[in-house]
Amino acid sequence: MKIINPSDLANTVPDLSTLSAADAAVLIYEQKISSEQLVCACLSRIEAQEHLNAFITVNAAQALAQAKAWDKYLAGGGEPLPLGGVPIAVKDNIHVAGLPNTAGTLALKNFIPTASAPVIQKLIDAGAIIIGKSNMHELAFGVTGYNGAYHMPGVKGVRNARNPSRIAGGSSSGSAVAVATSMVPVAIGTDTGASVRQPCALNGCVGFRPTTGRYPQTGITPISHTRDTAGPMARSVGDISLLDRLITGSAVLPPKPANRIRLGIAHYFWQALDDDVSQQAHAALAMLRDAGITLVNVEMPELEQANAAVSFPVVMHEGKHDLIKYLQEQDLPLTLADVVQQIASPDVRAIFEHGIIPGLIPDNNGQPAPLPPLYDQAISQGIARLLAIYEHTFRENELDGLIFPTSPVVAPLANDEVSSAENFARLIRNVDPGSNARLPGLSLPIGNGPTSQLPVGIEIDGLPGSDAQILAIGATLEQILKQ
Repeated sequence: MKIINPSDLANTVPDLSTLSAADAAVLIYEQKISSEQLVCACLSRIEAQEHLNAFITVNAAQALAQAKAWDKYLAGGGEPLPLGGVPIAVKDNIHVAGLPNTAGTLALKNFIPTASAPVIQKLIDAGAIIIGKSNMHELAFGVTGYNGAYHMPGVKGVRNARNPSRIAGGSSSGSAVAVATSMVPVAIGTDTGASVRQPCALNGCVGFRPTTGRYPQTGITPISHTRDTAGPMARSVGDISLLDRLITGSAVLPPKPANRIRLGIAHYFWQALDDDVSQQAHAALAMLRDAGITLVNVEMPELEQANAAVSFPVVMHEGKHDLIKYLQEQDLPLTLADVVQQIASPDVRAIFEHGIIPGLIPDNNGQPAPLPPLYDQAISQGIARLLAIYEHTFRENELDGLIFPTSPVVAPLANDEVSSAENFARLIRNVDPGSNARLPGLSLPIGNGPTSQLPVGIEIDGLPGSDAQILAIGATLEQILKQ
């Protein structure tokens, strides 16, 4: 695919690679730039960085046609839209009408939905142009993006935006890389236990997991109806708030004054950090404290055990039954066995063959145990118990949120061993508990580690339903941490 910009950009035109989605829409409406110029610039960056494996499908011809149509509409006096003429990327497990929805696996390569997922249709209605479907960990069952099914020859896995020898994280791997490398201003991913926030942290952009159920989940290849949610990814909290408003209709709150923000530091989330993450995260805390934010040490002694009782029992049980239901609802001529037979990533195949299909999960002694009783207990008691720990901590300490490093480590090297169980556990350690408690969480970039020069992220979690408040706090933290 050779993309040629149709016109030279004048010196007065801003750098298209740094524009926010909100600013781009305004400039397009004011005809200071054209949608066609912006889409061409994004397509050129996608082409120049194909080795990062960020996309499975690039929607070049249709995106350019839509951009030209939008420019013509505005030239004729058309009214603006919040994302009018702005290209976005969509994770390849979220339906976009007329584009393949592979979910990163070969069995679904020919599945083309006829309707877009509601979460995407709301953005299309706001003027967004879908530039392509981004790559991901196969079937979203992993956090490295090391997908054996879709990649450039000789370069397996989605690669890190800052260092291509490293992983991108996952499972919304390509969405994070596309945003971090300015292939697109914004993207949409999905998050079950880590999958929006963790790749954003590893690549240096902003990722938001909303309260579970805040966004419509129809038209998304599932893992777990209890835990799954779509989530926006961007280079600024402002764009995250814009996308959240367009999807939900909720008002955007102004940044919260620093001297009115009270954040908890729980020891669990600050253990086992690598040196780069520890240095960057503690430096960020010092900046926040100096700016007037109150930081409070809090105790959450039962958190780890309560989370373990929910995390894998829910995903492993629902991962089977939800996928079977999805295949049937989409009228796909595939059984679950057909899908599993074509899984290309060894780690994902092992999860299905040894856990999901037989309905087994390791017990405390590492021996296989029946999954259904543990799932029933997680649903009937476990989630409520986990949420109660958060509610008690927030109430007793009068917190607005918890703050912690999104990932305890910077991005590991990309190789055939990176998707090991040990790496999986380490990479999801900090983000998984809040996911299981159905909390909103916002990951912010806080610079690169001094030794690795790889991105580090810090997260704020709030109680369910506090999404607008978390975004308002995030806007303040972003201002402080960029100084």
